[in-house]
Parts: sequence; structure tokens; C-alpha cells
Amino acid sequence: AYEGLSPPTQLWTSKPVPLHFCVPVGGRVSAKIQQLVNTLKRPKRPPLREFFVDDFEELLEVQQPDPNQPKAEGAQMLAMRGEQLGVVTNWPPSLEAALQRWGTISPKAPCLTTMDTNGKPLYILTYGKLWVRSMKVAYNILHKLGSKQEPMVRPGDRVALVFPNNDPAAFMVAFYGCLLAELVPVPIEVPLTRKDAGSQQIGFLLGSCGVTVALTSDACHKGLPKSTTGEIPQFKGWPKLLWFVTESKHLSKPPRDWFPHIKDANNDTAYIEYKTCKDGSVLGVTVMRIALLTHCQALTQSCGYTEAETIVNVLDFKKDVGLWHGILTSVMNMMHVISIPYSLMKVNPLSWIQKVCQYKAKVACVKSRDMHWALVAHKDQRDINLSSLRMLVVADGSNPWSISSCDAFLNVFQSKGLKPEVICPCASSPEALTVAIRRPTDDSNQPPGRGVLSMQGLSHGVIRVDSEEKLSVLTLQDVGTAMPGALMCVVKPDGVPQLCKTDEIGELCVCSVATGTSYYGLSGMTKNTFEVSVGAPISEYPFTRTGLLGFVGPGGLCFIAGKMDGLMVVGGRRHNADDIVATALAVEPMKFVYRGRIAVFSITVLHDERIVVVAEQRPDSTEEDSFQWMSRVLQAIDGIHQVGVYCLALVPSNTLPKTPLGGIHLSETKQLFLEGSLHPCNVLMCPHTCVTNLPKPRQKQPEIGPASVMVGNLVSGKRIAQASGRDLGQMEDNDQARKFLFLSEVLQWRAQTTPDHVLYTLLNSRGTIASSLSCVQLHKRAEKIATMLAERGHLQDGDHVALVYPPGIDLIAAFYGCLYAGCVPITVRPPHPQNIATTLPTVKMIVEVSRSACMMTTAVICKLLRSKEASAAVDVRTWPPVLDTDDLPKKKPPLLYKPSNPDTLAYLDFSVSTTGMLAGVKMSHTATSAFCRSIKLQCELYPSREVAICLDPYCGLGFVIWCLCSVYSGHQSILIPPSELEVNPALWLLAVSQYKVRDTFCSYSVMELCTKGLGLQTESLKSRGLDLSRVRTCVVVAEERPRIALTQSFSKLFKDLGLHPRAVSTSFGCRVNLAICLQGTSGPDPTTVYVDMRALRHDRVRLVERGSPHSLPLMESGKILPGVRIIIANPETKGPLGDSHLGEIWVCSGHNASGYFTVYGDEALQSDHFNSRLSFGDTQTIWARTGYLGFLRRTELTDASGERHDALYVVGALDEAMELRGMRYHPIDIETSVIRTHKSITECIMLWVDVFQLQGLGD
Repeated sequence: AYEGLSPPTQLWTSKPVPLHFCVPVGGRVSAKIQQLVNTLKRPKRPPLREFFVDDFEELLEVQQPDPNQPKAEGAQMLAMRGEQLGVVTNWPPSLEAALQRWGTISPKAPCLTTMDTNGKPLYILTYGKLWVRSMKVAYNILHKLGSKQEPMVRPGDRVALVFPNNDPAAFMVAFYGCLLAELVPVPIEVPLTRKDAGSQQIGFLLGSCGVTVALTSDACHKGLPKSTTGEIPQFKGWPKLLWFVTESKHLSKPPRDWFPHIKDANNDTAYIEYKTCKDGSVLGVTVMRIALLTHCQALTQSCGYTEAETIVNVLDFKKDVGLWHGILTSVMNMMHVISIPYSLMKVNPLSWIQKVCQYKAKVACVKSRDMHWALVAHKDQRDINLSSLRMLVVADGSNPWSISSCDAFLNVFQSKGLKPEVICPCASSPEALTVAIRRPTDDSNQPPGRGVLSMQGLSHGVIRVDSEEKLSVLTLQDVGTAMPGALMCVVKPDGVPQLCKTDEIGELCVCSVATGTSYYGLSGMTKNTFEVSVGAPISEYPFTRTGLLGFVGPGGLCFIAGKMDGLMVVGGRRHNADDIVATALAVEPMKFVYRGRIAVFSITVLHDERIVVVAEQRPDSTEEDSFQWMSRVLQAIDGIHQVGVYCLALVPSNTLPKTPLGGIHLSETKQLFLEGSLHPCNVLMCPHTCVTNLPKPRQKQPEIGPASVMVGNLVSGKRIAQASGRDLGQMEDNDQARKFLFLSEVLQWRAQTTPDHVLYTLLNSRGTIASSLSCVQLHKRAEKIATMLAERGHLQDGDHVALVYPPGIDLIAAFYGCLYAGCVPITVRPPHPQNIATTLPTVKMIVEVSRSACMMTTAVICKLLRSKEASAAVDVRTWPPVLDTDDLPKKKPPLLYKPSNPDTLAYLDFSVSTTGMLAGVKMSHTATSAFCRSIKLQCELYPSREVAICLDPYCGLGFVIWCLCSVYSGHQSILIPPSELEVNPALWLLAVSQYKVRDTFCSYSVMELCTKGLGLQTESLKSRGLDLSRVRTCVVVAEERPRIALTQSFSKLFKDLGLHPRAVSTSFGCRVNLAICLQGTSGPDPTTVYVDMRALRHDRVRLVERGSPHSLPLMESGKILPGVRIIIANPETKGPLGDSHLGEIWVCSGHNASGYFTVYGDEALQSDHFNSRLSFGDTQTIWARTGYLGFLRRTELTDASGERHDALYVVGALDEAMELRGMRYHPIDIETSVIRTHKSITECIMLWVDVFQLQGLGD
């Protein structure tokens, strides 16, 4: 049976029955039912998908596609087939067989000539030497590593090739040695330090390939980093390697009967070429022996290579085009390679042209940058003759901007014998090897393919021919036709592979034997790249993605518009990183950008890519030059590409991470940017121009009337969000001070009854007592000050007096002196001696606004107010009379003033808000007495108690605790000026420990100073006897949302010194009521809840569990003071809200301020803030509006009266909050997010401005 439910029919009702009503008689509940009840009380766990979907409630705006955007209109393209791969009878069956043939038939034929840094021949490797040394390497690897029973490497194993870029001969010997030994070479770069850019990813590749042996040269081995013992350390992320030097002098000669097993090319892996992805990861592309041979045959046919031709190679011989032409195909055709090291190119950019002339070379393999720097270094040299060149292979012809270097190079050197048909751009990728190459022709009248395309069309993935005069066009040159024996098609870059239309840009795919086979050890990625099916009508064999974006034009000519790795999709439009780089370089590159070093990449912000440009600036550039250049770059990119740049950062020269050949390591640069470790010297952020998919503007529903809201709450079983502290009128505390209406009377009574009782003790920076005041001393000193005001100030009843004192006892005595004289005191923070220019105007403003008839201060500050520095800041002639209280009169006043009405003004409380508004409120004698009484009851203050106070005593609760409470309650206040903590950070805590204080008050600045200044001194403080175990309450006095991170850090830091975590709490007050909440000695500990920040932006409260995405911790702001009533109201409709609903905090209390004190008197504002009424419900009670958003939540805890505890959670001030697109943001949340982004950020301030209804924010 349940109480109150005698008729059975009452059990079934349409109204929900609150859980706390369903309690059996006797109060006993089974464990299972209690567990169920507790479970239902917890915050509802969001659905699982919400943990993985960002911004679930605030869906981002979806950009609607432009109906006028160009669309593909052509027919579906057909696959393009290259010419048939010719069958030549004298082609070798494998590359090893070719090496054997030339090494035995023509052993003295030159194979490779290396150059030193002076451009002179360093070494000539003949085919005979290459054959003999390669066999020697093969024999030693197979037979001299490990034992006969257990060799370290077996045929099919992978070995690393680590050779510098100036030693192609040693690399060539090692590479062919691996082929002869049937090992799989993995060429990588030489690690110069243990922290090379990308080195860790290379190590991951070696580890996944199972590499245990690294081949290297003697010189390279000596140059590797060494430990103190002389051993090569294990590089970060690398497997443990055995370093094997391939110099002949270190190797054993193979026996006469040993001979390598040379087979025909098969499906075994020949070598693995590493590839760095967009995200910085390194993959290994496996190339089979049959693909290697077929590729060499296709290059031979396409380029028309013949025996004994000379080829100049400027490219990296370890990978890509440099490897294919300079190491592999050259050996197949017994060609002579002149290798130009990168170190020589840096010293003499013309060196490769000089070698072409010197050796009458027929072919040269270069990049467009080599052509560009040759043009820059060209000085009209007369001895240049390039007529011998029949083919100039441009390896990066796939870069759309290589055409400018090709055209400029031809214009300059055509008069030097260079024929136009010689320039042959090619396109290649690690996966598909050579994709296309322009063939050298004898017909100079046939112009190369060229297309002038609209950038706007390309960004939408379509081809639109445009006029060459426009800036927003991209001129492309063809890279020839498909390779012999290959089938080429173009597929859409997104989704399931589908053939593009003829006027559509897509990814080129190749079906050929001469391509890579897989990413080593990555079957999933392999299937997506090397096993692409585009449909049976095209080919029954799979295609390989090339990673190149382009199209096939008339005559089967291939045009490349960019790379997949450089593709940035911003707002649904495609942009190529190379295009952005070219546009940035076009803005006076030589005058500003250091060596043309610019990196462009994208980062994800709000589910869309944003463009970031990073450039190295020249050392002699000024800041003004920097911002002028950056502004021009932004305009150029916006004008040509119609896209905004999210961030443009400039870094000092030579600071960006480099690739082995000196280029910018893009993924490492991006990682540094994301980590905040880029350290730019100039930054220009433009989020407003590119972040266009902001969260949808909040659609505010038509306002529901307050009556409907109240009825809805009642129907849903929710109570109205209102709470109150204990009732002052019904409490019997035997307080003798209650019979006095005025604080001045309380002081006089204490001076008579307990004259020697010490009320105040002031400590200095050493922790010793600087001064103290007993009841009678304070009374007598106040009398003298009252006499001074009457005699020297000639003040009358009700005149305002500004008290400009440092924190101390003088301020307290001056305050009561004003009360004795019938004057109205206003406490003012004195100007800072080291910062008069900014602090003195605030003093002057408060004095003027408060209409002070005179000022009281000390002799030191009096002198400061008349100093030269003060004269420069304000007009000192307009100060009211200034009284120096260091020199007080001897006699007593004839009669102490007693107010006739307790509702008259007691003092004015002035404060400058965070929004810069100066607000002064009027406190009557009635409110002041009620305030002190409320605090006395909450904190249980009485004469035998000691309270330590360390805060600024100029406004709000801080002033009341410093100056008023001790007189009213009779307890001793130990005063610690916050400025003293700058000299001795431990002063406050040492005083708390020394005086065995149970209750202490501080400010956030004091708590932060202790946390930062004493973080490493807890052990030394413990040894000095610091003990905080007696502290019962440590209250932070503030007018804001509790700073949980700071209070938790403080509690955790001083836990070892005995501080109980539950002792730390906060108070909350505002202008209309200086103290609404204050954690007292009794009652439950402050609770913390977690709310969803996204819901909070929509002015809703949604409780979530700790650790949930987008969760925000909110701590209860102390316990509601006695005599205080609170209700949560809608700030617009002024209707009451339900429990756990966000609204404005309204307060009704006997110690509410009477109103604002202003010179002009804004009556409407006065009435709205201090005399508001609810629009529905209790319309008779007069409330004061705090201007703060918060919510009330009834907890399961029990307060001192036995009732369930109502917790108040403050979210933030309405004045500080900004409304952006209909959603409300609080500065503290944004500042916290900024601080959490990097450990070096310790302080952050957020400013925002509303201009023409367009709201924006900046950090």
C-alpha cells in the first residue's frame, strides 16, 4: 500500500508521478528498485551515433550548387590505345642479361660518368666494371652475411639501398648486384640526422618490408650519424639494420665456378620504389621484373634510344624518371650516362647545358626548375651549342606550369641550336611508371599540343576553352600520347570508377604490363589503386590509377592539369596546389620569396578543406613589405581562382623542412602548422573569406507565451525554477547586533562592550603583523576622520567622499569615518605607480561620475596624484579637495551622525565590467545590515573566529568582507593585500596555516598566482610546516562562472599540504546584488554537471555524462544566501522557466542594491534592472535582473534544513555573450578553447564587435 493512493483508480493517471513521491511507507526500498531509480536520474546517454557525428544539432549550411556552373556536355570518352610495342630480335630477355651482354662484349664502353662539385669528371664506370662489381656485390651479399646454414638474406628478400645523390656509380653497382642476387632493392634517402623530415615514415616502410640489411658506400657510411661508441644509432622508427659497404676493396672475390643465375624476366618483384603520400605516410610500390623490362622496352621505342648514345641526367637516379632513364633503360641500350649531382647544380645551374655541349649528348633528362635556373644564370655565353640534342625530356611535364619554363628556355636557346621539337614533356607516377611522353619528331612544322582552359571550368571539373589574354586561364602543353602497348582512359576522381566525358577532367588510368603491381603489404589500398575495373567493354584487365588529373585531347594527346595529391576541394570546387603556388610566385617572387620556396596545402575546418599558404621570406624583408606582399597574394588568388585563403604564413628563410634534394617537405610542413610549431614571423588569417559553411543560423521559433510555458512545465511534471536561502526573519541567532540598524551604531556598541577585541590584523610581505585595529582603536580613528571631514573638508550630510587607499586598515577607518560624519563613501582603487597613464583616468572617471565632494587618501598617493606623470594623464587642476589622513586632528567630533531613515544611502559601489562599462550601485543602510547578517549566518561568523582575506577590497563582496563583516559579526579578519604576493607568493597560504584559519576568501588572480608561483615548491612548503588541513572553506569571490580548471588545479596542487578538495568553492554576485551565493559552513558540497555546449548555444540545457563530446563542466556557484530568493526567467518574455532551463537569473533580497547611481539617471534602465516583475505567475514580487544566464537544478542532496538542495549554475553574462548567426557564445568558452590548442598559450582574451549587424569575433 502506498500513502495517499487509497482509491485503486488513482494509480492510473495521465499525469506523470514524480519519482520522489513513490516511496513505500517506512522508507524501505529494495536494492534493485533503488538501482533503477538511480539509473533514471542520471543524464540520458545520447544515441551512439551522436558520439561519432560532429555538430549533430548544428548542421552546417550546405552550399547550394550554382545553377549556372558549367557542366560536362560531351559524349563518353573512349579508351586510347598506344602504339603496339615493337618486337625487336636483339632485345634482351631481362635487364640482367643485357648487363651480361654489354659487360662481356663491350667491357670498355662507358656506362656512367660522375661529376665533382667543380664540374670535372670524377669517375667513369664502364660496362665491364659494372658487370664485374655487380657480381661481386651479389656474391658477397648471398654468401658472406650470416652463416652457410643460416644466411642473413635469401633470394626474394628486401634490402635497403642508402646512397648519396652524388654517387650514382656505387648505387648502380649495388642495384644491379641485387638484381643478380635475386634480391629486391629498396632505394631510400640518406638519413643525415636522427630527426630528418619524413625519416620515421621511411623507417616504417623498411620495417614493413622486413629489411634487415642496408647497402651503402664507404663515404656514406662514414658520414652517417654515430654514437659516442662509434656505432650507427638506430634511427627513430627504423628497424635494426646491418650496414653493408659495397666498395670492392671491402668485398671478397667470387670463386671462378660461381656465376649468378640469370633468368628471363618473370613476375618476381624487381625493386620497390618509395612514395610519399599527401598525409606524409610512405608506401612501397612493387615493380615486377617483367614490368621493369617492358617499361624499358617502351621507353626505348618511344624515345628512339640506340646503342652508345650519350644522355645527360640531372634527375634523382634513385627513383622515378631519373632511375628509369639513367640507370635501367640506359643499360639495356648500352648508353653513356653523364650524371650531374644536385650539389653541382646549386653551384652552377648551367652545368648540365655545358655537359650537353661538351659530350655532344643526344638526350638530356631535366626538370622545369633546372631549365628555369639555367635561364636565370645565363649570361649570353657564346660557346653554347645545343644542336646535338634530339630529345630534352622534361620529367615534371605533368606540372601544368612547366610550360612557362619550356617556352622561356626555347626562346633563349633556340638561337643556340635548340630545335623546338626537341622539348619532350612526359608524365609519370610511381604507380603507373611512365604514363605518356611526347615523341621527338623530325617535322619541326608540327606544333606541340596546347590548350588554354578556363580556371573556373577546371574548378568544376570541366574543360572550357578560353582566351589567352585573361588572367584566370591555365595554358597546358601536351605530354604526348600513351606508352606503347598501353591502354589509357580517364575516370571520375570520386566514387565508383566511371568513364569521364570528353570535356571532363578526371584521373588518368593505365592498363599495361609496364606498371607497378601493388603497395607492399597493403592489400586494401592495392585493390583501390592497381585493380581498378572500368567495365568489360573497355578492357578485361584491371587498370592502374596514375594519380594524375587530366584529359585526352584531339589526336590522343594527353594533357595533365594537376595531381590527386595536390587536389584541394574547397566548397565543392577543385583547386590544384601547383596552381596556387604559381599564382603566389607571380607576385614579385624574386624580390620577396626566398628561392621561390612556397608550400600550399589544405586543412579541414568545419568539414571542408581550407587553403594554407606558407612561404619563406628573404632575410632582408621588412614587416611592411611582408604584409604588402601577402595582401597582393590574397587578391591575386581570389581574383584568378575565386577562392579565399584561410591562412598565409611567412617563415624565416631556410626554416621549412626539406626533402633530400632541397625541396619543401610538404607533409612535415603541414604537420608543423597543425601542431603550432611552425613559428611564423608574419601571419595573415582570413577565415571570413573562406569559411562560408558556418553552422546554420538559428531559426528562432515564434515566441511561446509565458503562460503557455508555465502550463507546459506543470503538465510535464517540471517545477518552476525558483529557489531561496534560509529565511532571515524566522531565525533566532541571539545576535545583539540585530537591534542596531546602522553599522556605525554596531561599531560604537562594540567599542563600548569589547573595546580591546582585535577586529583587523594586516600582514606584510614577510608574514609579520604590519598593524592591527581593535574595536576601540577603529572607533577613535573613525571619530578623528569624521572631525577632519567636518573641519577641513567642510562637508555636509550626504556629501560623497572618494576613498583612494591601497588595501589595508586605512581604508576601513576612512569608511567608518565617513559614516560617522554622515558622508557617503566610495572606495576607489588607487593608480598604479608604474602605470599611471592607464590607471589614473579610471580613478578620475569614478571620482567625477560619483560626484565626490572630496577625496581622502594617504600622503604617498596624494603626492602621486600631483606628480608630473599624473599631469600628463589627466588634468590635475580639476581634482576635488584631497585630504591626507596620515595627519589626523586630535579632537573628537562634537556629535556622531545618525541617519534618520535606514533606507538612506550608506555607500556607493563602483565597478568597471569586462565590457568596459562603469556601473555604480546604491547600497542603503538597510541593505548593508541585511547583507552582513546574511553572510554572518551563512559562514557562522562570531567573535572567536578568524578569517583570512586575500583579495581587492574595492567593490562587491570583496569590499564587504574586507571592511564591513568584522564590525558586524565581531570576528577577526586577517588582511593580506594581494600585491604582497608578488613579493612572497606563499604569504597567503602561510598565514592560513600559521593562524590555523578555518575559513578564507581570495580572488581568482590570487589563486592563479599561487598555482603558478608555488607549483614546484610544495615539498619545500611542507618542510616549512605549511598545513592546510584545518581549512574548512576556501571561497573564491567572483562575479562570473566558476573557473573549474583553475580551482581543480589549485586543489590538486595543494592536496599534499592537507587541503581538502571539497573545501574550495566559489561565490557569485553581480551589480544588482553583490552576493547571491556563497558556500557556507553547512550544507552539501558544490556539485558539478556536464552540459552540451551545442545545446547551450541554442539557450538550452542538455545534461550529458562526463567525457561526452562537446561537454562543458559547470560547477555550482555556492549555496544561496539566507534571505535571498532566485527565479529563472526568460530575458525576453519575462516569464518563469522550468527546472534545468536556461534563462536569466532574477533575485529578490533584502540586500539588493537600491539602483544605479548615474549623473544623468536612466529611469528606464533603473526600472528594468531593479524593479522588474514577472509577466505571468507571481506578478507582485519585485525582482532585480542580474544580467547573467544560468539555470537551477534540484539535486538529490539535502541541505541543513532537511529540504532537497537547489543548485544554481551560472553560465555567463548577457552583456559579454555574443550572438552569432542566432547562437549565443560566451567569451570564456572560446578563450578556453584557444588556450587548450597549445601548451605555450597561457593567456587569451577574446574581443568582438558588432558592425552593421554583421557579427564577428577575433582572438
